[in-house]
Amino acid sequence: MNQNDQNLSAYEKAAGKGIDPRCIPQKLTSSVPVDNEIIYPEYPDTDHETWKTLFKRQMKYLPGKVCQEYLDGVHKLNFSEDKIPSLKEISSVFKKETGWKIARVPGLIHEQNFFELLQQKIFPSTDYIRGKEELDYTPAPDLFHDIFGHMPLLTNKNFASFYQMFGEAALKAEGPLRTKLETFHWFTVEFGLIRQKEGLRIYGAGIVSSSGEVQHALSTEVEVKDFVPEELVNQPYEVWHLQPVLFAIESFEQLEEGFKEWTKRNNLLK
Repeated sequence: MNQNDQNLSAYEKAAGKGIDPRCIPQKLTSSVPVDNEIIYPEYPDTDHETWKTLFKRQMKYLPGKVCQEYLDGVHKLNFSEDKIPSLKEISSVFKKETGWKIARVPGLIHEQNFFELLQQKIFPSTDYIRGKEELDYTPAPDLFHDIFGHMPLLTNKNFASFYQMFGEAALKAEGPLRTKLETFHWFTVEFGLIRQKEGLRIYGAGIVSSSGEVQHALSTEVEVKDFVPEELVNQPYEVWHLQPVLFAIESFEQLEEGFKEWTKRNNLLK
């Protein structure tokens, strides 16, 4: 592998191997609707049925496995099985809880656009849902992953603060640091675990929104390591496999402070 390959993101490497074109990030060439500008689509009944199927299935698996902060977020956002949530309405809750907003984006966007939005406390979300043939797994982002997986924790002040810092730091990162930040994101935002008084719990969106990962992540098949940023950013992983190694934080305060300290040591944040 040459030096340029080492600095590619995991998705870019996979895309170079002929992976699903929906997973190739696209650059935004114009502004996207944010907050009150977002229009709720006229979803066919089949889309609402897909949301209901996925929502009921995941909520059946999550009790006793997902962290309390996630469940608190689901309550604050008033999710239900009855219909696909409105991005505009979720954005309104975000503004009240953590000062964030939502932008409607057309799919997986280029990391530069993604980080710019995070820095501004704007979460980019799709507004389309996977097809019936991809209920169990879809390699491409969709609204179920974005809304059900990511959004509940953005009502938590410590997590939201961490995520805004992540966007700011990522805009400054180059070369190996860019790759390390992607790895940090993978093992926290997407596949993070947290230790709570009740035991080990899930908070990563990639686990929360996947039936397979929910059942796998807390099993004996996974090696759980302590949250040590320097170790975490050097842990290899692959995008399209159940994860054999995960990292557990002690609290979202630890995640926020640990990231802040790591970025300062690497001259990404002051």
